[in-house]
Amino acid sequence: MKLAIFGLGKMGGNMARRLRRAGIDVIGYNRSSDVVQKIAKEDGLIPASSPEDAVKKLSSPRVIWLMLPAGDATEAMIDQLIPSLSKGDVIIDGGNSNYHDSQRRGEKLAKHGIRFTDVGTSGGIWGLANGYCLMAGGDKDTIEIITPALKALAPSADHGWAHVGPIGAGHFTKMIHNGIEYGMMQAFAEGFALMKGKKEMNLDLAQISELWRHSSVVRSWLLDLSAEALKSDQTLDNLAPMVPDSGEGRWTAIESIDQGIAAPVIASSLYMRFASQGKADYGHKLLSLMRNAFGGHAMKSTGK
Repeated sequence: MKLAIFGLGKMGGNMARRLRRAGIDVIGYNRSSDVVQKIAKEDGLIPASSPEDAVKKLSSPRVIWLMLPAGDATEAMIDQLIPSLSKGDVIIDGGNSNYHDSQRRGEKLAKHGIRFTDVGTSGGIWGLANGYCLMAGGDKDTIEIITPALKALAPSADHGWAHVGPIGAGHFTKMIHNGIEYGMMQAFAEGFALMKGKKEMNLDLAQISELWRHSSVVRSWLLDLSAEALKSDQTLDNLAPMVPDSGEGRWTAIESIDQGIAAPVIASSLYMRFASQGKADYGHKLLSLMRNAFGGHAMKSTGK
């Protein structure tokens, strides 16, 4: 099989390497050519100087895997590719796009006879070594075309990838996956904060996190990563208490509202990320003001 990957960042670059190491020919395009040349030298990637150059180096049916930021960047690239592609060619969106966008893009590309599949991709920076979890949305014939790539990227040919439904289903399931991830991370963070706060017990958080990794019902990859980090630093004094949100937690919370299905853990974990970004500061100031106004409680000044 031969395909092109556009976007050779942390995930896209490692995906290109894993595909190459599985014997799949990969053409790579990235706005910055340095990473293209690096992967070409180390893993035999075929460099492309432009999207059009990449298309010329592919044979029908051409397969192009986009690992670009969700939103305008992905939309613009798809629009740029349409004139260069032919009927039966395949565009894969492996980024964290909104599933509504994927459904719309699938309809748009179908009018040009171009196939589309959305592949929710999980695995982060560890995917090169461990493989990726791949959730593919699209029709059966399109998925069959890209199956060799899915098998190469997954932990094994039989596990870690699946055709989960029609166009949009791949990004929908990845969205829910990330919403669950928000809740799990928040629960671990709160639990460890409570243990750290119990000063009189002088708990060794590295020891406890390692203990929980074995036969505990809360064992998980997130716990594995936490245990590894806590081995070297339990105070975390050098870290700012700010956690960004990538967008998928928001979309999951919105989906729960649209469906009228309660998802309080996911929603709460999203709100905690907002709070960490300073977006609750004004509300906290007003709370302090109200306590002072009705009860004469002291307020803490910033000194400004």
